[in-house]
Amino acid sequence: QVQLVESGGGLVQPGESLRLSCAASGSIISFRTMGWHRQAPGKEREFVAAINWSGADTVSVKDRFTISRDNARKTVYLQMNSLKPDATAVYYCTANLRAVNLGYQDYWGQGTQVTVSS
Repeated sequence: QVQLVESGGGLVQPGESLRLSCAASGSIISFRTMGWHRQAPGKEREFVAAINWSGADTVSVKDRFTISRDNARKTVYLQMNSLKPDATAVYYCTANLRAVNLGYQDYWGQGTQVTVSS
């Protein structure tokens, strides 16, 4: 069984930074991509960033957000700098990976709350 566990969320003031982590575990054979989505109160879930596991290609829709990965730890990070209140949301880790006896599928974590407020 595959699990994605996020950590690093919390309450920060505007202008501060935060780094989210997401560790994948279980009977994983290989990854294609890992990434982050978020859902703010009253809004639809939206894409934030993604990283290709083999080529280190990254995509981010937020200029102050940087995604990176640690292959050995099966972990993806989201560095968020100069946070603004509109970054307040639940951040979800995502992964497209292949597990034992399964083809490539999408997986989601439970989410971690990020609140930016003074």
